[in-house]
Amino acid sequence: MDQDKVDPRVYDLFDDYTHDRISRRQFLSRSAAITAGGVSALAMAQALLPRYAEAQTVSFTDERIKARYVAYPSPGGSSGEMRGYLVQPAGAGPFPAVLVIHENRGLNPYIEDVARRAAVAGFLALAPDGLAPIGGYPGNDDDGRAMQRSLDQQKLREDMINSAYFLKNHELSTGKLGAVGFCWGGGMVNRLAVRLGGDLNAGAPFYGPAAPTAEVGNIQAPLLIHYAENDNFVNQARPEYETALKEHGKTFQMHTYPGTRHGFHNNSTPRYDDAAANLAWERTVAFFKETLT
Repeated sequence: MDQDKVDPRVYDLFDDYTHDRISRRQFLSRSAAITAGGVSALAMAQALLPRYAEAQTVSFTDERIKARYVAYPSPGGSSGEMRGYLVQPAGAGPFPAVLVIHENRGLNPYIEDVARRAAVAGFLALAPDGLAPIGGYPGNDDDGRAMQRSLDQQKLREDMINSAYFLKNHELSTGKLGAVGFCWGGGMVNRLAVRLGGDLNAGAPFYGPAAPTAEVGNIQAPLLIHYAENDNFVNQARPEYETALKEHGKTFQMHTYPGTRHGFHNNSTPRYDDAAANLAWERTVAFFKETLT
């Protein structure tokens, strides 16, 4: 179903659902109560649920890359160990490295595909699974959200920080590290910039919560920050974040993509905007090539 065929009220409910403010049952039942042109909007709601098999853009067997799962220590994290999806370009390396951070539901197929896209572009990519200490991404986003919500959030962030250092110091890495993330992962990129300081060389958050204003002074990496136009929950913090970045003299760019909604880069649902997603990804790859090579 195309974006323009979905009632805006259903999109708002879907945003509440994906951010764990309402359950799947509430999302579907409230959507069913909406009528558009005399027809229930339930079909619109069902069309917004992800279809990962149809969204794959780079196969795990693609000859341009080599992909595998890796385990590594994570002191101070949820269990002391982590697991991630490591994808390298063809060739001996070393390669500039990019951490790919998932949304609020663990390492789903969309994020694995983004890691493969990053490798095709020439980067050693690691997509950590924050759910690994409790069994890993369960195969569906509903359970994944519940699992991620159950974790100690500080320990989960430590797992992402440890993942960044594991990748930066990997034998196939040049030591230059970038990070890209989506939704919760976008917010994590902002936090990584604060926490890692000069150990992060570039960050590209997609529609993620801003870093705490009081900690912006710690950021040293240049940032390429992507926003959806229709994303009130995330965008409400943008003005204060932008002001703080300017006051501290940080290097950053902010792009807003007209007509888009939160999640516009995720090509597994109708929120996906092809033109905006492609432009944002092209900008991100160019940004990483400029800052990491």
